[in-house]
Amino acid sequence: MTEAGVHARTGTEAAAVPSPAAAGIERPARRLRPRRRTVVLALRLLAAILVTVVFLFPIYWLAIMAFKTADEIFAYPPVWWPGSLNLSNFAVLFRDGDWETVRNSLVLATSSTAIAMVLGTFAAYALERFRIGGENLAVWIISQRMLPPVVIVFPIFLLYVALGWVDTFHGMIVLYVAFSLPYVIWMMRGYIHDIPIELEESAELDGCSRWQILWRVVFPMARTGLFATAVFTFVFVWNDFVFALVLTRTEVVTYTVQVTHYFGGQSNFWAKIAAMSMLGTLPVFFAVATLQRYFVRGLSMGAVKG
Repeated sequence: MTEAGVHARTGTEAAAVPSPAAAGIERPARRLRPRRRTVVLALRLLAAILVTVVFLFPIYWLAIMAFKTADEIFAYPPVWWPGSLNLSNFAVLFRDGDWETVRNSLVLATSSTAIAMVLGTFAAYALERFRIGGENLAVWIISQRMLPPVVIVFPIFLLYVALGWVDTFHGMIVLYVAFSLPYVIWMMRGYIHDIPIELEESAELDGCSRWQILWRVVFPMARTGLFATAVFTFVFVWNDFVFALVLTRTEVVTYTVQVTHYFGGQSNFWAKIAAMSMLGTLPVFFAVATLQRYFVRGLSMGAVKG
């Protein structure tokens, strides 16, 4: 073999085999990638846990306070867990009749939600399928929901005084239905928009009337949207404070207004505040927990379309 051939062969082998320096740089980098991913995932998980703890701590503290005695509530250093679950704070609410305000809120929220869902769904169907008013009417309807309650509550109060509707169930229900309808119409219009119109046309060819199409096609197909919208409407009425504060006196006082009665100029009744807050949270908690699968699916459907 000539000298040139030896040099060419040596150069080819040298090019084929990576240098130790290059191998030493690449191998540790490949080893560090899984470790780096693990560290990033652990940091994200830790951050999520910290954020969850920060947001849930006030709820935990309020719930625990409802079962504490007066000495444990004002103890220093704070008592993180009561010595025994004290139910006397809830017993006081039932003894004094304060729990009736929760019942009033439940009646108002349930009735208003049911009426608003029925009327709003029919209106949304008319807007979407028959194009009543075009696009401008739908935008105008949702714009009414953007009015702050404090802007219209005092004119409504003067109207209710003239009608004799102050501190009445029917007066509050009419107001809540009127204020909830724009939201229900807008949401249900988006859900109905996602239902293929060919399904309704097929049902019509099979001899179904318009009401049968609604009952057998539209309502089952929009079931998820119905439940999701109903939950939002129920929560809005349940948490209302401004309308209930101005338009109720003694007969139809809601729990949100009743809680403010426990704040005084000299002292606050923290045990009653915590117990009433927990009692008022239970209906919303059970409603959301029961309809959770519809609630989550409804948020990702056609509510923002149309």
